[in-house]
Amino acid sequence: MARVVIIGGGPGGYEAASAAAQLGGEVTVVDSGGIGGSAVLTDCVPSKTLIATAEVMTEVEEAGELGVRLDDGDDDPANSVRVDLSVVNQRVKALAAAQSSGISRRLDRDKVRVIQGRGRLDGPETVVVGDERLDADVVLIATGARPRILKGSEPDGERILTWEQVYELSELPERLIVVGSGVTGAEFASAYDALGSDVVLVSSRDRVLPGEDADAAAVLEDVFKRRGLTVLSKSRAESVQRRGDGVVVTLTDGRTVEGSHALLAVGSLPNTDDMNLVESGVSLTDGGFVQVDRVSRATARGVYAAGDCTGVLMLASVAAMQGRIAMAHALGDAVTPLDQSTVSANVFTAPEIATVGLTQATVDAGGSTALVVKVPLADNARAKMQGVRDGFVKLFCLPNTGIVVGGVVVAPRASELIHPISLAVGARLTVDQVAQSFTVYPSITGSIAEAARRLHLRN
Repeated sequence: MARVVIIGGGPGGYEAASAAAQLGGEVTVVDSGGIGGSAVLTDCVPSKTLIATAEVMTEVEEAGELGVRLDDGDDDPANSVRVDLSVVNQRVKALAAAQSSGISRRLDRDKVRVIQGRGRLDGPETVVVGDERLDADVVLIATGARPRILKGSEPDGERILTWEQVYELSELPERLIVVGSGVTGAEFASAYDALGSDVVLVSSRDRVLPGEDADAAAVLEDVFKRRGLTVLSKSRAESVQRRGDGVVVTLTDGRTVEGSHALLAVGSLPNTDDMNLVESGVSLTDGGFVQVDRVSRATARGVYAAGDCTGVLMLASVAAMQGRIAMAHALGDAVTPLDQSTVSANVFTAPEIATVGLTQATVDAGGSTALVVKVPLADNARAKMQGVRDGFVKLFCLPNTGIVVGGVVVAPRASELIHPISLAVGARLTVDQVAQSFTVYPSITGSIAEAARRLHLRN
């Protein structure tokens, strides 16, 4: 029986543990932050729970157009609804704890031993936890990442916050300055704007979401501006300091922005410090991430890594897949190496932005000759019924063959709409096969079929 030791209890770790147990391994998980990791306890589950409330507020704000009225005499439903952030955050933390407990029960059913503590390597075949030494045939490093902090701008958990600390707030920030316009910054800016905060988003680039589809980012930025959210583009923060009951963000050009709270969303750092990794033969990148191949192997024999500590598409779904792939490879099961071109991702803003496969940037740079079509949701019957004007469906296909190689959906709950495009990309379906599959009328998915029809290649 192979001895498997997993350092870290996040998605990469607990999914790997269950997979290894199913394959007959003797599995031990070493965890210091709580089963589920940051994804469950301080990141994905909490943030998306908060965003779920923000989605309701967005729907309420736009309900007047649909004929919804309240009985308090105000014609605008948005003026009659407010958020109790203390209740919201209590629910956020309760759901995160419940999810963590559920995963713990699953590991217990799988007969996985869990040790509380911080693990480090003593060579590739030994994990040390406190005074205990664990011999291992296979080691998986799944220690995740933590928020990066601006130098001289240390969070205090009250006014200067990371995304792990916002759930301790009992009152809605009056004026929230979000530093960083990547996925995390954009999601929290969108959420707190919907919840009722006055939000300022500080972006060092010329647009929000610089790593996402440019057309999608443009839609989101237009929505932000229409809703009164302030976007400071080409504005890099130099420092964030507390001043009384508020904060002051100083920009590199000397300007200052004042607010009641500041949220730092300036990237992540891998939790690979003080683990004796390099000394044990595990190579790290200059940024401290564990170097892995497509089957999650690190450079030391028998050592694998999964999740945010690898820097490979920092998504919970990818972490889980990396963990499962690692255990399949290590324990002799059938393996399908990670294919990043089939990974779907979502930005949980309002509207959401979901992507899979080939990107517009690659096409524009000449890296692909793919054909592209974009269908605006303003033309979709169901979208009109729901009062949805913003968004689109974009499809990419190869010339000659018509094989679908990518897609973008900008829409409410785009995370639920990207799956048919992900299936098409993964199964190498053609646009004709997608177009000939029935969709419900009326539905947003009808725009996916319409985009496929527009890409039809005549013989």
